Amino acid sequence: MPLVLLRAPLSELAGARELELKGATVKETLIALESTRPAIAGWVLDERLAIREHVNIYVNGQLAQEETPVQAADRIHVLPAITGG
Repeated sequence: MPLVLLRAPLSELAGARELELKGATVKETLIALESTRPAIAGWVLDERLAIREHVNIYVNGQLAQEETPVQAADRIHVLPAITGG
């Protein structure tokens, strides 16, 4: 199963920094993330189940999209954008 890696504050909401989740694509894996960790629901995916604008997803170090396929040995990094001024 792909390994999903979360950074703060998402890891704090999910209660874990690393989670193995099922999914054949980035989107399927993120849906599994929000299903298994309800406290994170709505923080990564919007109400249309699209990746939120302020969240970047990387698969094995490469910027990924919702339809990007994932394999069992892949590492998916979920990075919320940092804002400020």
